[in-house]
Amino acid sequence: MGCVQGKGRAASASPSPRASHVARAEAGPTNADVVKKENGAGGAVEAVAGEEAPPQQPKKERRRQAKPDPRQGSFSNRARGEQVAAGWPPWLAAVAGEAINGWSPRRADTFEKIDKIGQGTYSNVYKVRDTKSGNIVALKKVRFDNLEPESVRFMAREILILRRLDHPNVVKLEGLVTSRMSCSLYLVFKYMEHDLAGLAASPDIKFTEPQVKCYMHQLLSGLEHCHTRGVLHRDIKGSNLLLDNTGTLNIADFGLASFFDPNHKQPMTSRVVTLWYRPPELLLGATDYGVGVDLWSAGCILAELLAGKPIMPGRTEVEQLHKIFKLCGSPSEEYWKKSKLPHATIFKPQQPYKRCIAQTFKDFPPSALQLIETLLAIDPADRKTATDALRSDFFTTEPYACDPASLPQYPPSKEMDAKRRDEEARRLRAAGRSNAEGPKKTRTRERPRAVPAPEANAELQVNIDRRRLITHANAKSKSEKFPPPHQDGALGFPLGSSHHIEPPFDGDPADTSFSTVFPYQKGTAPVATWSGPLVDSAQAANGKRKKKSGRSSKQPSTARVR
Repeated sequence: MGCVQGKGRAASASPSPRASHVARAEAGPTNADVVKKENGAGGAVEAVAGEEAPPQQPKKERRRQAKPDPRQGSFSNRARGEQVAAGWPPWLAAVAGEAINGWSPRRADTFEKIDKIGQGTYSNVYKVRDTKSGNIVALKKVRFDNLEPESVRFMAREILILRRLDHPNVVKLEGLVTSRMSCSLYLVFKYMEHDLAGLAASPDIKFTEPQVKCYMHQLLSGLEHCHTRGVLHRDIKGSNLLLDNTGTLNIADFGLASFFDPNHKQPMTSRVVTLWYRPPELLLGATDYGVGVDLWSAGCILAELLAGKPIMPGRTEVEQLHKIFKLCGSPSEEYWKKSKLPHATIFKPQQPYKRCIAQTFKDFPPSALQLIETLLAIDPADRKTATDALRSDFFTTEPYACDPASLPQYPPSKEMDAKRRDEEARRLRAAGRSNAEGPKKTRTRERPRAVPAPEANAELQVNIDRRRLITHANAKSKSEKFPPPHQDGALGFPLGSSHHIEPPFDGDPADTSFSTVFPYQKGTAPVATWSGPLVDSAQAANGKRKKKSGRSSKQPSTARVR
């Protein structure tokens, strides 16, 4: 979600927490992924990565303990009472006590809404005015339907991660706001005028090599900080890279981020990262991964800035993996054997692909090409680290990265603005054709657009689906839906026609060089699911109405994402 965030401090924000030691609880029978965070008082609370916490111990055993067990995942009744007395809602203090510990809430009625500037899978972002300070800030509103504890824990993890990070190129959480009228929580950030996706989509903007180096240096510096603090972002893309008028870049939206410890690895979900920027190991089902997932996404961003368009805009997971193999080559036999990836037997090509990055991007500067080769290595170990990338020839050879303050000042531009421009242009063209030509013609898209892969939030949905059946009759938009995890597949909702570096595969799927368990039958349309980038919501709705009669009646149901 491209929008907001920054590095200042709101008047209501409490001091940043001290550096804390992080360890992961061992996976129990429920494969829990609980992050322990110690504070000065010796208490420890959770940041749950989408699984249930281990069951509590018997009362007698608990009484013998001098200190609370970190695995219990809750504050003491006294601590919760103090937080409620400070103004926090009881439902929030009961579940996310560690995340809000030491902070005081602001009230929602102390802000005036100016405009909606961003929309994600489970939140909206608004440009608002702080009536106390007069400053323009951004509020990320997260609504908790039915006060589902799992969704509250999901947000608590994001808050814990934001409180741990402190870097000029990483968003800074300035405060938290609660509303007495609704079950919502607002995160306060500095207002940022642009995101990289919005600028890149502007037809009047083309980045120079020094500008690309400036943006990439800030991105890699922010990633270096995250990784050294034990945080994986897991959704690096242009709309999550925010820019202000001073040229400062902030990595934003840590909704899918997770704690990790390279020395004590724990299984994590593979259903993260927007499809166009998702590394091959995640598409192959890896659950044991590290910093390489963010570095792959950074490599896609670098190539996209130089090429002027996304380099691998796949429509489905199968097509995305096919594009990766065609550009970056297929994994070696040694990699297939050592990785033991869950989907290896499904997607392993019958004939190996040759790597052709150098030929495809032969017009790129040699130093940039070398860095892209490293970041887009099929083997995650070969991508090295963000620190290694910052020391590469790309940043040490002329022309050097420009100073952020020297970057041009553009009119406010975000991915949402680009969508609005495209929608208005399509509307005007459609109106013109309707008046001049009568019958409507098929419309094509002028530019591919990456929108968050909705199944990236399935980590949260897994646990919610275990508790209750989630209906979707009142869902506000298609961009807020995704299929239940047990119905996730490799087939996605197709985009309209678009210009690709390589044309999309449109032959008989049986001709593909790798086998698949998703059989295609001639004359039968594949089941449409919400994996991969989505089309514009209005366009998707129109397309769905047109094709409804030709689709199977057994389509997977969708669920609201929070």
